[in-house]
Amino acid sequence: MQSIIPLLEKAQLASRSVKALENTRKQALLRTLAQRLLDNSGAIIAENKKDLDRMADGDPKKDRLLLNGERIQALADSLEDIAQLPDPANQVLSEKKLDNGLLVRKQSVPLGVVGVIYESRPNVTVDVAALCIRSGNACALRGGTDAFHTNTILVSLIRETLREYGVAEDAVVLLPADRALITEMLTAVKYIDIIIPRGSQQLIDHVREHSRVPVIETGAGVCHTYVESTADLDKAVRIVTNAKVSRPSVCNALDTVIVDKAVADKFLTQLSPSLSAYNVEVFADQQAYPILQAAGYPQLRHAQPEDFGREFLDFKCSVKVVNDAEEALEHIRQFSSKHSEAIISRNEAISGRFLQEVDAAAVYVNASTRFTDGGVFGLGAEIGISTQKLHARGPFALEKLVTEKWVVYGDGQVR
Repeated sequence: MQSIIPLLEKAQLASRSVKALENTRKQALLRTLAQRLLDNSGAIIAENKKDLDRMADGDPKKDRLLLNGERIQALADSLEDIAQLPDPANQVLSEKKLDNGLLVRKQSVPLGVVGVIYESRPNVTVDVAALCIRSGNACALRGGTDAFHTNTILVSLIRETLREYGVAEDAVVLLPADRALITEMLTAVKYIDIIIPRGSQQLIDHVREHSRVPVIETGAGVCHTYVESTADLDKAVRIVTNAKVSRPSVCNALDTVIVDKAVADKFLTQLSPSLSAYNVEVFADQQAYPILQAAGYPQLRHAQPEDFGREFLDFKCSVKVVNDAEEALEHIRQFSSKHSEAIISRNEAISGRFLQEVDAAAVYVNASTRFTDGGVFGLGAEIGISTQKLHARGPFALEKLVTEKWVVYGDGQVR
Protein backbone atom coordinates (compact mmCIF):
# COMPACT_ATOMS: atom_id res chain seq x y z
CA MET A 1 0.00 0.00 0.00
CA GLN A 2 1.36 3.39 -1.01
CA SER A 3 -0.69 5.43 1.49
CA ILE A 4 -3.06 4.88 4.39
CA ILE A 5 -4.82 8.22 3.88
CA PRO A 6 -7.75 6.63 1.97
CA LEU A 7 -8.35 4.30 4.93
CA LEU A 8 -8.19 7.20 7.39
CA GLU A 9 -10.61 9.22 5.26
CA LYS A 10 -13.06 6.33 5.42
CA ALA A 11 -12.67 6.09 9.19
CA GLN A 12 -13.35 9.79 9.58
CA LEU A 13 -16.50 9.56 7.48
CA ALA A 14 -17.63 6.47 9.37
CA SER A 15 -17.21 8.26 12.70
CA ARG A 16 -20.45 10.11 11.95
CA SER A 17 -22.26 6.79 11.69
CA VAL A 18 -21.08 5.42 15.05
CA LYS A 19 -21.55 8.81 16.73
CA ALA A 20 -25.21 8.79 15.73
CA LEU A 21 -25.87 5.30 17.09
CA GLU A 22 -28.32 5.26 19.99
CA ASN A 23 -27.16 4.05 23.38
CA THR A 24 -29.27 0.89 23.43
CA ARG A 25 -28.12 -0.03 19.91
CA LYS A 26 -24.48 0.35 20.93
CA GLN A 27 -25.10 -1.95 23.88
CA ALA A 28 -26.82 -4.55 21.71
CA LEU A 29 -24.04 -4.34 19.12
CA LEU A 30 -21.36 -5.13 21.71
CA ARG A 31 -23.36 -8.08 23.07
CA THR A 32 -23.77 -9.44 19.53
CA LEU A 33 -20.04 -9.07 18.98
CA ALA A 34 -19.35 -10.96 22.21
CA GLN A 35 -21.42 -13.89 21.00
CA ARG A 36 -19.84 -13.74 17.55
CA LEU A 37 -16.37 -14.08 19.10
CA LEU A 38 -17.50 -17.15 21.04
CA ASP A 39 -19.17 -18.67 17.98
CA ASN A 40 -15.93 -18.23 16.02
CA SER A 41 -13.50 -19.32 18.74
CA GLY A 42 -12.13 -22.18 16.65
CA ALA A 43 -11.37 -19.96 13.68
CA ILE A 44 -9.79 -17.30 15.91
CA ILE A 45 -7.55 -19.86 17.63
CA ALA A 46 -6.51 -21.29 14.26
CA GLU A 47 -5.48 -17.86 12.95
CA ASN A 48 -3.76 -17.08 16.25
CA LYS A 49 -1.73 -20.28 15.92
CA LYS A 50 -0.33 -19.02 12.61
CA ASP A 51 1.08 -16.03 14.48
CA LEU A 52 2.30 -18.08 17.44
CA ASP A 53 4.12 -20.52 15.16
CA ARG A 54 6.23 -17.66 13.79
CA MET A 55 7.42 -16.58 17.26
CA ALA A 56 10.24 -18.18 19.25
CA ASP A 57 9.13 -20.12 22.32
CA GLY A 58 11.40 -18.07 24.59
CA ASP A 59 10.01 -14.74 23.43
CA PRO A 60 8.20 -13.11 26.40
CA LYS A 61 5.73 -11.55 23.96
CA LYS A 62 4.37 -15.00 23.10
CA ASP A 63 2.17 -15.08 26.19
CA ARG A 64 0.70 -11.70 25.29
CA LEU A 65 -0.01 -12.93 21.76
CA LEU A 66 -1.75 -16.14 22.83
CA LEU A 67 -5.53 -16.48 22.46
CA ASN A 68 -7.22 -19.62 23.76
CA GLY A 69 -10.76 -20.51 24.74
CA GLU A 70 -10.39 -19.00 28.18
CA ARG A 71 -9.02 -15.72 26.87
CA ILE A 72 -11.68 -15.45 24.15
CA GLN A 73 -14.32 -15.98 26.85
CA ALA A 74 -12.64 -13.19 28.84
CA LEU A 75 -12.88 -10.92 25.79
CA ALA A 76 -16.58 -11.69 25.45
CA ASP A 77 -17.10 -11.00 29.15
CA SER A 78 -15.25 -7.72 28.78
CA LEU A 79 -17.59 -6.68 25.95
CA GLU A 80 -20.54 -7.37 28.24
CA ASP A 81 -18.93 -5.24 30.96
CA ILE A 82 -18.39 -2.36 28.53
CA ALA A 83 -21.99 -2.60 27.31
CA GLN A 84 -23.25 -2.21 30.88
CA LEU A 85 -21.22 0.93 31.59
CA PRO A 86 -22.86 4.35 31.18
CA ASP A 87 -22.40 6.02 27.80
CA PRO A 88 -19.80 8.75 28.43
CA ALA A 89 -20.84 10.80 25.39
CA ASN A 90 -23.67 13.31 25.10
CA GLN A 91 -23.82 13.90 28.83
CA VAL A 92 -24.64 17.38 30.14
CA LEU A 93 -21.71 18.32 32.39
CA SER A 94 -22.92 21.77 33.40
CA GLU A 95 -25.60 24.28 32.46
CA LYS A 96 -26.32 27.90 33.34
CA LYS A 97 -28.37 30.81 32.07
CA LEU A 98 -26.57 34.11 31.65
CA ASP A 99 -28.00 37.52 32.51
CA ASN A 100 -28.47 38.20 28.80
CA GLY A 101 -30.72 35.16 28.47
CA LEU A 102 -28.23 32.81 26.77
CA LEU A 103 -28.40 29.21 27.92
CA VAL A 104 -24.82 27.89 28.09
CA ARG A 105 -24.33 24.14 28.33
CA LYS A 106 -21.17 22.04 28.50
CA GLN A 107 -21.58 18.48 27.28
CA SER A 108 -19.37 15.48 26.54
CA VAL A 109 -18.82 14.42 22.94
CA PRO A 110 -16.74 11.67 21.26
CA LEU A 111 -13.14 12.45 20.36
CA GLY A 112 -13.73 11.46 16.71
CA VAL A 113 -11.10 9.10 15.30
CA VAL A 114 -8.83 7.37 17.79
CA GLY A 115 -5.56 5.99 16.40
CA VAL A 116 -3.86 3.20 18.36
CA ILE A 117 -0.42 1.73 17.69
CA TYR A 118 0.26 -1.45 19.62
CA GLU A 119 2.34 -4.63 19.70
CA SER A 120 1.58 -8.32 20.16
CA ARG A 121 -1.64 -8.22 22.15
CA PRO A 122 -4.67 -9.07 19.98
CA ASN A 123 -6.99 -8.46 22.95
CA VAL A 124 -6.21 -4.76 22.42
CA THR A 125 -7.90 -5.02 19.02
CA VAL A 126 -11.21 -6.02 20.57
CA ASP A 127 -10.93 -3.82 23.66
CA VAL A 128 -10.13 -0.64 21.72
CA ALA A 129 -12.81 -1.24 19.10
CA ALA A 130 -15.43 -1.91 21.78
CA LEU A 131 -14.48 1.11 23.87
CA CYS A 132 -14.54 3.36 20.81
CA ILE A 133 -17.90 2.06 19.60
CA ARG A 134 -19.41 2.43 23.09
CA SER A 135 -18.22 6.04 23.32
CA GLY A 136 -19.23 6.95 19.75
CA ASN A 137 -15.73 7.04 18.24
CA ALA A 138 -14.19 5.47 15.17
CA CYS A 139 -10.77 3.85 15.51
CA ALA A 140 -7.75 3.25 13.30
CA LEU A 141 -5.80 0.24 14.56
CA ARG A 142 -2.18 -0.39 13.74
CA GLY A 143 -1.21 -3.73 15.28
CA GLY A 144 2.15 -5.43 15.05
CA THR A 145 3.24 -7.84 12.32
CA ASP A 146 3.49 -10.61 14.91
CA ALA A 147 -0.31 -10.57 15.39
CA PHE A 148 -1.27 -10.06 11.74
CA HIS A 149 -3.48 -13.12 11.26
CA THR A 150 -5.18 -12.77 14.65
CA ASN A 151 -5.92 -9.08 14.22
CA THR A 152 -7.24 -9.65 10.70
CA ILE A 153 -9.90 -12.16 11.76
CA LEU A 154 -10.87 -10.15 14.85
CA VAL A 155 -11.39 -6.97 12.83
CA SER A 156 -13.36 -8.87 10.20
CA LEU A 157 -15.76 -10.09 12.92
CA ILE A 158 -16.06 -6.58 14.34
CA ARG A 159 -16.81 -5.08 10.91
CA GLU A 160 -19.36 -7.84 10.24
CA THR A 161 -21.15 -6.85 13.44
CA LEU A 162 -21.06 -3.15 12.54
CA ARG A 163 -22.70 -3.91 9.20
CA GLU A 164 -25.39 -5.96 10.94
CA TYR A 165 -26.34 -2.90 12.99
CA GLY A 166 -26.30 -0.50 10.07
CA VAL A 167 -23.07 1.21 11.11
CA ALA A 168 -20.40 2.00 8.54
CA GLU A 169 -17.86 -0.81 8.81
CA ASP A 170 -14.99 1.65 8.45
CA ALA A 171 -15.69 2.86 11.97
CA VAL A 172 -13.05 0.21 12.75
CA VAL A 173 -10.15 0.00 10.30
CA LEU A 174 -7.06 -2.17 10.54
CA LEU A 175 -4.06 -0.37 9.08
CA PRO A 176 -1.17 -2.21 7.40
CA ALA A 177 1.63 -3.24 9.76
CA ASP A 178 4.26 -1.81 7.39
CA ARG A 179 6.58 0.34 9.51
CA ALA A 180 7.15 2.69 6.59
CA LEU A 181 3.55 3.89 6.98
CA ILE A 182 3.75 4.80 10.68
CA THR A 183 5.01 8.32 9.94
CA GLU A 184 1.98 8.95 7.73
CA MET A 185 -0.29 7.91 10.59
CA LEU A 186 1.55 10.13 13.09
CA THR A 187 1.17 13.17 10.85
CA ALA A 188 -2.45 12.62 9.75
CA VAL A 189 -3.77 15.58 11.75
CA LYS A 190 -6.66 16.04 9.32
CA TYR A 191 -8.06 12.56 9.97
CA ILE A 192 -6.95 11.34 13.41
CA ASP A 193 -7.86 13.21 16.58
CA ILE A 194 -5.63 11.39 19.05
CA ILE A 195 -2.85 8.78 18.92
CA ILE A 196 -2.33 6.21 21.68
CA PRO A 197 0.84 4.08 21.60
CA ARG A 198 0.71 0.87 23.61
CA GLY A 199 3.85 -1.23 23.80
CA SER A 200 7.55 -0.94 24.47
CA GLN A 201 9.29 2.18 25.68
CA GLN A 202 10.99 2.34 22.30
CA LEU A 203 7.61 2.48 20.54
CA ILE A 204 6.25 5.10 22.93
CA ASP A 205 9.36 7.28 22.57
CA HIS A 206 9.16 7.08 18.77
CA VAL A 207 5.50 8.12 18.72
CA ARG A 208 6.05 10.95 21.19
CA GLU A 209 8.99 12.33 19.23
CA HIS A 210 7.48 12.12 15.75
CA SER A 211 3.72 12.59 16.12
CA ARG A 212 1.98 15.78 15.09
CA VAL A 213 -1.30 14.27 16.28
CA PRO A 214 -1.88 14.71 20.06
CA VAL A 215 -0.52 11.70 21.97
CA ILE A 216 -1.59 9.92 25.14
CA GLU A 217 1.20 7.65 26.37
CA THR A 218 0.38 4.23 27.77
CA GLY A 219 2.22 1.03 28.37
CA ALA A 220 5.74 1.14 29.75
CA GLY A 221 5.82 0.26 33.43
CA VAL A 222 8.92 0.10 35.61
CA CYS A 223 7.23 -0.97 38.85
CA HIS A 224 8.82 -1.13 42.31
CA THR A 225 7.71 -2.78 45.54
CA TYR A 226 9.36 -1.37 48.67
CA VAL A 227 9.51 -3.67 51.71
CA GLU A 228 9.82 -1.29 54.65
CA SER A 229 11.35 -2.37 57.97
CA THR A 230 7.99 -2.77 59.74
CA ALA A 231 6.45 -4.89 56.98
CA ASP A 232 4.69 -8.17 57.67
CA LEU A 233 7.28 -10.29 55.84
CA ASP A 234 4.92 -13.18 55.11
CA LYS A 235 2.58 -10.75 53.34
CA ALA A 236 5.53 -9.13 51.63
CA VAL A 237 6.69 -12.46 50.18
CA ARG A 238 3.20 -13.19 48.81
CA ILE A 239 2.80 -9.71 47.36
CA VAL A 240 6.23 -9.55 45.75
CA THR A 241 5.88 -13.04 44.29
CA ASN A 242 2.45 -12.29 42.87
CA ALA A 243 3.57 -8.98 41.41
CA LYS A 244 6.47 -10.69 39.64
CA VAL A 245 5.22 -14.10 38.50
CA SER A 246 1.44 -13.97 38.03
CA ARG A 247 1.92 -12.49 34.54
CA PRO A 248 5.42 -11.11 34.04
CA SER A 249 4.89 -9.95 30.45
CA VAL A 250 2.48 -7.13 31.38
CA CYS A 251 3.20 -3.52 32.29
CA ASN A 252 1.99 -3.71 35.91
CA ALA A 253 4.34 -6.57 36.81
CA LEU A 254 7.07 -5.93 39.36
CA ASP A 255 10.55 -5.05 38.08
CA THR A 256 12.49 -4.04 41.20
CA VAL A 257 12.26 -5.11 44.83
CA ILE A 258 13.50 -2.49 47.29
CA VAL A 259 14.06 -3.66 50.86
CA ASP A 260 15.19 -1.94 54.04
CA LYS A 261 18.60 -3.06 55.28
CA ALA A 262 17.14 -3.83 58.72
CA VAL A 263 15.03 -6.70 57.32
CA ALA A 264 16.91 -7.52 54.13
CA ASP A 265 18.54 -10.70 55.44
CA LYS A 266 15.33 -12.20 56.81
CA PHE A 267 13.07 -11.06 53.96
CA LEU A 268 15.31 -12.11 51.05
CA THR A 269 15.93 -15.48 52.68
CA GLN A 270 12.14 -15.98 52.93
CA LEU A 271 11.58 -14.70 49.40
CA SER A 272 14.26 -16.93 47.85
CA PRO A 273 12.33 -20.23 47.57
CA SER A 274 9.18 -18.44 46.43
CA LEU A 275 10.86 -16.78 43.43
CA SER A 276 13.13 -19.74 42.75
CA ALA A 277 10.09 -21.96 42.27
CA TYR A 278 9.31 -19.89 39.14
CA ASN A 279 12.94 -19.73 37.96
CA VAL A 280 13.01 -15.96 38.36
CA GLU A 281 16.41 -14.54 37.42
CA VAL A 282 17.43 -12.03 40.09
CA PHE A 283 19.85 -9.16 39.51
CA ALA A 284 20.99 -8.27 43.03
CA ASP A 285 22.94 -5.24 44.21
CA GLN A 286 26.10 -5.54 46.33
CA GLN A 287 24.19 -5.90 49.60
CA ALA A 288 21.49 -8.26 48.36
CA TYR A 289 23.80 -10.60 46.43
CA PRO A 290 25.57 -12.27 49.41
CA ILE A 291 22.25 -12.73 51.24
CA LEU A 292 20.67 -14.52 48.28
CA GLN A 293 23.87 -16.45 47.63
CA ALA A 294 23.87 -17.70 51.23
CA ALA A 295 20.21 -18.70 50.78
CA GLY A 296 21.29 -20.83 47.83
CA TYR A 297 19.41 -18.83 45.22
CA PRO A 298 20.21 -20.55 41.89
CA GLN A 299 19.33 -17.87 39.29
CA LEU A 300 21.45 -15.10 40.81
CA ARG A 301 23.28 -12.34 38.93
CA HIS A 302 25.23 -9.27 39.99
CA ALA A 303 23.10 -6.22 39.16
CA GLN A 304 24.49 -3.73 36.68
CA PRO A 305 23.44 -0.04 36.62
CA GLU A 306 21.13 -0.73 33.67
CA ASP A 307 19.19 -3.33 35.67
CA PHE A 308 17.51 -0.53 37.62
CA GLY A 309 14.88 1.42 35.73
CA ARG A 310 14.53 -1.59 33.42
CA GLU A 311 11.17 -3.05 32.40
CA PHE A 312 11.93 -6.78 32.28
CA LEU A 313 8.61 -8.18 30.93
CA ASP A 314 9.91 -11.61 31.85
CA PHE A 315 10.73 -13.85 34.82
CA LYS A 316 13.46 -11.44 35.89
CA CYS A 317 13.76 -8.70 38.51
CA SER A 318 16.35 -6.58 40.29
CA VAL A 319 16.83 -6.16 44.04
CA LYS A 320 18.01 -3.02 45.82
CA VAL A 321 18.82 -2.78 49.56
CA VAL A 322 18.35 0.69 51.09
CA ASN A 323 19.02 2.20 54.50
CA ASP A 324 15.60 3.74 55.00
CA ALA A 325 12.45 5.18 53.39
CA GLU A 326 14.30 8.30 52.33
CA GLU A 327 16.66 6.26 50.16
CA ALA A 328 13.80 4.12 48.84
CA LEU A 329 11.82 7.16 47.78
CA GLU A 330 14.86 8.63 46.06
CA HIS A 331 15.47 5.39 44.15
CA ILE A 332 11.85 5.33 42.96
CA ARG A 333 12.00 9.00 42.01
CA GLN A 334 15.07 8.29 39.88
CA PHE A 335 13.96 5.09 38.18
CA SER A 336 10.13 4.98 38.15
CA SER A 337 8.22 5.23 34.88
CA LYS A 338 5.31 6.66 36.96
CA HIS A 339 3.10 3.63 36.35
CA SER A 340 2.51 1.63 39.56
CA GLU A 341 4.48 1.61 42.83
CA ALA A 342 3.89 -0.22 46.12
CA ILE A 343 5.02 -0.14 49.75
CA ILE A 344 4.68 -3.01 52.21
CA SER A 345 4.60 -1.50 55.69
CA ARG A 346 2.79 -1.38 59.02
CA ASN A 347 4.00 2.16 59.69
CA GLU A 348 1.09 4.47 58.82
CA ALA A 349 3.26 7.60 58.80
CA ILE A 350 5.76 6.14 56.32
CA SER A 351 2.97 4.64 54.20
CA GLY A 352 1.22 8.00 54.13
CA ARG A 353 4.42 9.71 53.07
CA PHE A 354 4.89 7.11 50.32
CA LEU A 355 1.38 7.74 49.00
CA GLN A 356 1.91 11.48 49.03
CA GLU A 357 5.40 11.67 47.58
CA VAL A 358 5.53 8.91 44.97
CA ASP A 359 4.64 10.35 41.57
CA ALA A 360 2.84 7.51 39.80
CA ALA A 361 -0.53 6.78 38.22
CA ALA A 362 -1.29 4.14 40.87
CA VAL A 363 0.26 3.84 44.33
CA TYR A 364 -0.36 0.88 46.66
CA VAL A 365 -0.01 0.10 50.35
CA ASN A 366 0.25 -3.61 51.21
CA ALA A 367 -1.01 -4.85 47.83
CA SER A 368 0.34 -6.07 44.50
CA THR A 369 0.90 -3.67 41.59
CA ARG A 370 -0.83 -6.26 39.39
CA PHE A 371 -4.18 -4.70 40.27
CA THR A 372 -3.56 -1.66 38.03
CA ASP A 373 -6.13 -2.54 35.40
CA GLY A 374 -9.24 -0.84 34.05
CA GLY A 375 -11.36 -3.96 34.53
CA VAL A 376 -10.20 -4.44 38.12
CA PHE A 377 -10.89 -0.77 38.91
CA GLY A 378 -14.46 -1.12 37.62
CA LEU A 379 -13.83 0.87 34.43
CA GLY A 380 -14.42 -1.97 31.99
CA ALA A 381 -11.68 -2.76 29.49
CA GLU A 382 -8.88 -0.28 28.96
CA ILE A 383 -6.78 0.95 26.08
CA GLY A 384 -3.78 1.05 28.39
CA ILE A 385 -2.37 2.65 31.51
CA SER A 386 -1.57 6.31 30.97
CA THR A 387 1.61 7.47 32.69
CA GLN A 388 1.16 11.13 31.80
CA LYS A 389 -0.94 13.74 33.54
CA LEU A 390 -3.03 15.54 30.93
CA HIS A 391 -6.47 14.29 29.87
CA ALA A 392 -6.02 10.82 31.36
CA ARG A 393 -3.88 9.17 34.02
CA GLY A 394 -3.94 5.54 35.09
CA PRO A 395 -6.33 3.15 33.33
CA PHE A 396 -7.31 4.91 30.09
CA ALA A 397 -10.80 3.53 29.65
CA LEU A 398 -14.27 4.41 28.43
CA GLU A 399 -14.77 7.52 30.55
CA LYS A 400 -11.75 9.24 28.95
CA LEU A 401 -12.69 8.67 25.30
CA VAL A 402 -14.65 11.89 25.18
CA THR A 403 -13.93 15.59 25.12
CA GLU A 404 -16.14 18.63 25.76
CA LYS A 405 -18.29 20.86 23.61
CA TRP A 406 -20.00 24.11 24.60
CA VAL A 407 -23.57 24.44 23.31
CA VAL A 408 -25.24 27.85 23.50
CA TYR A 409 -28.98 28.55 23.00
CA GLY A 410 -30.06 32.09 22.24
CA ASP A 411 -33.04 34.13 21.04
CA GLY A 412 -31.46 36.80 18.88
CA GLN A 413 -28.84 38.02 21.35
CA VAL A 414 -25.93 40.00 19.89
CA ARG A 415 -22.80 41.37 21.53
